[in-house]
Amino acid sequence: MRPSQNVTAGQRLNWSVVLQLWPYLRDHRRRIGLALLCLLLAKSAVLVIPFLMKHLVDGLDAGGATQLAGGLALALVLAYGLARFSSVLFGELRDTLFGRVTERAMHSIGLKVFRHVHALDLDFHLQRRTGGLARDIERGTTGISFLLRFLVFNIVPTLFEIIAVVTVFFLNYGASYALITLGSVLAYGWFSFGATEWRTRFVREMNEADSASNSRSVDSLLNFETVKYFGNEEYEAQRYDQELERWEQARRKNRLSLFGLNGGQALIIALAQTSMIGLAVYQVRAGILTLGDFVLISQYMIQLFMPLGFLGFVYREMKGAMANIEKLFALLDATPAVRDRPGAAQLQAGPGEIRFESVSFAYQPERPILRQVSFSVRAGRKLAVVGASGAGKSTLVKLLFRFYEPTAGRILIDGQDIAGVTQQSLRRAIGIVPQDTVLFNDTLMENIRYGKPGASEQEIAEAIHMAQLDDFIAQLPAGGETRVGERGLKLSGGEKQRVSIARTVLKRPPILVFDEATSSLDSRSEQSILKALRAIAERHTSLVIAHRLSTIVDADDIIVLHRGAVVEQGQHRELLERGGHYAALWRAQQDEHAGDAAAIPAQLS
Repeated sequence: MRPSQNVTAGQRLNWSVVLQLWPYLRDHRRRIGLALLCLLLAKSAVLVIPFLMKHLVDGLDAGGATQLAGGLALALVLAYGLARFSSVLFGELRDTLFGRVTERAMHSIGLKVFRHVHALDLDFHLQRRTGGLARDIERGTTGISFLLRFLVFNIVPTLFEIIAVVTVFFLNYGASYALITLGSVLAYGWFSFGATEWRTRFVREMNEADSASNSRSVDSLLNFETVKYFGNEEYEAQRYDQELERWEQARRKNRLSLFGLNGGQALIIALAQTSMIGLAVYQVRAGILTLGDFVLISQYMIQLFMPLGFLGFVYREMKGAMANIEKLFALLDATPAVRDRPGAAQLQAGPGEIRFESVSFAYQPERPILRQVSFSVRAGRKLAVVGASGAGKSTLVKLLFRFYEPTAGRILIDGQDIAGVTQQSLRRAIGIVPQDTVLFNDTLMENIRYGKPGASEQEIAEAIHMAQLDDFIAQLPAGGETRVGERGLKLSGGEKQRVSIARTVLKRPPILVFDEATSSLDSRSEQSILKALRAIAERHTSLVIAHRLSTIVDADDIIVLHRGAVVEQGQHRELLERGGHYAALWRAQQDEHAGDAAAIPAQLS
């Protein structure tokens, strides 16, 4: 199952999201309860203030029926100050208590999503867009904070305040004030929710445009070298400009629709307050109410409509937060195509014998890549796989690492079917030097240490020496602390390859895989690296994917893949004598080298 990438237009608030969040909140039930208690105390203090003001105004009104004694006036003033302070104090306590809950929930879910995304299969990562996925994860975790904060700090206290104010008006001033208040609140809510539903498509368009522009910029920056090679800076800028134009138009629509929403809300508030104030003025003039009552009604209207003024914003943000959290949970629901079986055992890594038994595989059913491939690599021996481009050589490596499952057949390591062991234990037993080495934007030393995060300085030094990196690091002003740049762009292809070799040496697994590991090296460097690789491979099982046949002439066994099938197998000299596919590949490469050698003096003459 793949996570949905779009929010459906007109999508309603999905309160089940709150239930999905509950497992991440239930460990903090006591803290949540204290936060809610502080919330009610803060809101109660605010509700008391208009009553205190009423009695102060009535007591100070020269035309009123009563006059305040000095002690009572002081007590009311002090009570007013205490209520004001209490509302702020309990509000801050609420924020402090509940803030910890939201932070822990965001932490837990963020970590779970990070681990889950790493656990998803290679096919998912080949199809994803890094910028858009990162933005979806960011919006989802931020949405948790939005949802919980608005739900606890806005929706619950506003509902409590509406009920309290309507009750106060009904008990103290009759049904007219209560009906006006309740009617205006219902009208305000109906309009706000309806207008926000109408605006949803504009918010969705804006988010989609934002993700698209972010993905475009990330893709372009990750492929910075390619952009430079082809001189396509302006082309990239034009494509980014098109995405920004979409984003700008979506923002404009969103802003204009927000103007309509805010205007309508302001009209409803103005009509409600005008009706209430008008009725209160009439009753004060008629002697039904006192000036203190007028102040109380005015303050309650201001206090009530102040949080209601944010209702449309809160509803919209909650709606967006729920949609973003749903995306996050949909991502968590995405199941990897390759999963450990229930009760999968740890791979008991021994000497490292590898066996492929009638393995077939296809990325798409109509396009088979491997057909009934069978071979074995004895422990401590070196097997090379050669063949034309597209023959399926690198697919063997992906299957060995269980990035994909074979459509038929099985793969065994030391007699254990790798489909029945945990992926973690399998990958611990295999080290790889890939053709395209990608490094982290960190120091050279940390990229080497990645092969074994807990390695000692001596182990790292040995790995550096075996990968022929000593001289290169010594020439750098910052030495091993030199930062390699995004994806290792500050290093040459050969330098990156040596770093990859060093961290694989540091890992010291029983099985080594070299996927055209010297393809980025010049002839002199290649020979020195090959010498080092032979030394470290002496006590390891080695699987070598090779393009240059000259690098695998010493292999204990060579298999030739052609259109996904093994067509030849044997040692270098034996395969040459057969005069088949391998011999044809060898002649073609020898002719190519001879042509290159002849071209040099011709160019110099």
